[in-house]
Amino acid sequence: MKVDYIIVGLGLAGLAFAEELLTNNKSFIVFEDESQTSSLVAGGVYNPVILKRFTPVWNATEQLNVALPHYEKLEQTFETIFDEKFVTKKVFKSIEDQNNWFAAIDKHDIGNYLEDKLDHANYKGVFSEFGFGNVKETGRIDTNKLVKVYRGFLLKEQKLRIQKLYYNQLEITENQLIYQDIKATNIVFSEGFGLKHNPFFNHLPLTGVKGEIITIYAPELEINFQVKSSVFVLPLGNHYYKVGATFNWSDKTSKPTEKGKQELIEKLKKVIAVQYTITEHTAGVRPTTKDRRPLVGKHSAHKNLFVLNGLGTRGVMIAPTVAKELYNFIEHQQELDKEIDIKRFD
Repeated sequence: MKVDYIIVGLGLAGLAFAEELLTNNKSFIVFEDESQTSSLVAGGVYNPVILKRFTPVWNATEQLNVALPHYEKLEQTFETIFDEKFVTKKVFKSIEDQNNWFAAIDKHDIGNYLEDKLDHANYKGVFSEFGFGNVKETGRIDTNKLVKVYRGFLLKEQKLRIQKLYYNQLEITENQLIYQDIKATNIVFSEGFGLKHNPFFNHLPLTGVKGEIITIYAPELEINFQVKSSVFVLPLGNHYYKVGATFNWSDKTSKPTEKGKQELIEKLKKVIAVQYTITEHTAGVRPTTKDRRPLVGKHSAHKNLFVLNGLGTRGVMIAPTVAKELYNFIEHQQELDKEIDIKRFD
């Protein structure tokens, strides 16, 4: 088999790059060994504002301008809804919190996303002594559904192999890569935290942070917006909600823990005041970097090996943009943004 590309990993990054290849009529095969779960268990929320500090997400507007049409196209292709838009309500904890909100509205880079009137409505079961601030242009991509639908499509098209790629079996020459029965021009590694085992790129400073999320059933809670406090409460429909997330920098496994669950339960006590049952508990290791920027670029010695990784907690927003940048870098020799180029670590 002869292809233009091998892609290793089918999370949000690998999926976005595969879409670029399909759009540009490039042939490819994807290897996915199901070892990384961060894209499958992610909350999938896109939000242009960091509400903890009332600062803009890096390149938020530019990223949304690429990401939202990307997911809309996927919805049209598969005739399935992946993008649920909603308002995010920031829970104010004090008068100072409110004042910081109004100060942030005057900032040109995030002011358009923040409503200038506070929301003092009483939403049954939600603590809100100081009211809420409404964030616009937010929503959720159902990443679990998206990845599974896309995986099924690639399997049907014989473009996906559910198996591990063994690095030591990869034959690298100047103009060609050979792996088992496949000859390819380029290979792109988008393995998430699995990059730590990749001998070609494991020198990159991928730290990884474990996140745990619970899904609850709360029949007395009726909200169609995301509540953002010490945890987020994200509506899924029919009184089901995702609650998260934890940040664990030492545990690098994808196994849910009792400690993580208890942390979420304790924080949730300060956000909602209704009875609920936990119906699911999941975990994954987010591929984060020390400078909070993606890892994109070319191997220093092999010109046909590339990396697309390090999307961290905002993969839904970042993936389509960096996938497009990497494609244009490889195919059209367009320079990568210096903030994402792995050459910054040379």
